[in-house]
Amino acid sequence: MIGRELETSILEAILKKNKSSFLAITGRRRIGKTYLIDAFFKKNICFRITGIQNANQQEQLNNFAIKLSEFTNTPTIAIPKSWQEAFLQLKTHLLALDKRTKRVIFIDELPWVVTERSRFLQLLAHLWNDYLSKEKHFILIVCGSASSWLTKKIVNDKGGLHNRLTNIINLKPFSLLETKAFLKSLKINLNNQEITKLYMTFGGVPFYLEQIKKGEIASVAIERICFSNKGMLKNEYNNLYKALFSNAHHHELVVGVLAKKTSGLTRKEIISQSKIKAGGTYNRTIDDLLLSGFITEFIPFGRKKRGVLYRLNDEFSIFFHRFMKPNRKYIKGMWNQISSSQTYKIWTGYAFENVCFRHIDKIKEKMGISSVYTETSSIRVTGNKQEKGFQIDLIIDRKDAVINLCEIKYYGASFKIDKKYARELIERKQRFIEYTKTKKQVFNTFITNYGLLENEYSIEISDSEIVLDDFFK
Repeated sequence: MIGRELETSILEAILKKNKSSFLAITGRRRIGKTYLIDAFFKKNICFRITGIQNANQQEQLNNFAIKLSEFTNTPTIAIPKSWQEAFLQLKTHLLALDKRTKRVIFIDELPWVVTERSRFLQLLAHLWNDYLSKEKHFILIVCGSASSWLTKKIVNDKGGLHNRLTNIINLKPFSLLETKAFLKSLKINLNNQEITKLYMTFGGVPFYLEQIKKGEIASVAIERICFSNKGMLKNEYNNLYKALFSNAHHHELVVGVLAKKTSGLTRKEIISQSKIKAGGTYNRTIDDLLLSGFITEFIPFGRKKRGVLYRLNDEFSIFFHRFMKPNRKYIKGMWNQISSSQTYKIWTGYAFENVCFRHIDKIKEKMGISSVYTETSSIRVTGNKQEKGFQIDLIIDRKDAVINLCEIKYYGASFKIDKKYARELIERKQRFIEYTKTKKQVFNTFITNYGLLENEYSIEISDSEIVLDDFFK
């Protein structure tokens, strides 16, 4: 298994426990939740069911009967009329199993199983409280791509499942280092620059990365997968949010406006531009997107909560809105043409910023401050007649009385600092100190894909430097 060291250690600890465990696994669609459980608990699964999208209760019960028949090696199982009857059948199966081996009950895509008025969750809670938790050899696992649903209905449940979970795993996308290892496992050998181009398009989503073929460079893979008429991801976006949320139209509206604004939007700006209703509808939509990991809150430097910015950090959603949505008609070679445009250059800058945000731990490691508590933020100050405005997209505020102002540059070669740009950075740093009234030491940190071209200005301006290769170490 590639990566997933933390998750694997949690599963190993669960397997060794002398008591039953109840685990919830969350994470965006296509991230590898099911694969993780199948790979780790292959010999332990004694029953599993996967919810059927948009199916009614009877269809879910039919599916349950089919699955129970498979695990009991019984040709026919009476189709239960209710989930209460279904759980009685399941308990009968579990009672017949050897208690000396850990037994996994895996309910995948749980949000699809729970239909209206089915009482599935209440009865699942009863099964856990009344039977499974009283034994020592069971592992109950619930999983689903609708992370917000699982968080609200399972993790934060106020009823029979309240505080019953023993473990929670939120599966994240691969890092760049894990992406490289994953591609190597598929016999795909690309350099760090090419891998980063793929990462900026697909993110660290295993299913998306699996579509890349051996011998392809990034530009060829992106055109084939995203733009060609038979491309695996050509219609992925149409299902991405609909598979996760009811009223997905609201989520798509918010994602659509955030995709256009690289530095993020405030609550007021999102409501104004998306035309979504303020109040309950907006709050539910934002909570869903936050809990599912599609957007992040970015608090401006020096503030607590007021003025929080929401930023879209799902690479594929950003790529879709920038390039796939406006270019639905496929013409062979179109990606080479698009990738030479100014729009593409602007996108690469923003996409590389996202890469940096996902790898703050690597940035800190390179700076030698892994053990120092830090807070990341941004700042944008509007200018006036007296003073220029300024913007800094990544600020690392450290407990050791230092602030790093990070200048992020994605360029086709080593980045050159000239006299004019050096002067701008000197003025910006001074403006930041005056505006924030900080007493901390302020450093300029450059994060680039090919590094800085060394000259008198780079030596004067840059206090520390991180290059793309550092993210792969």
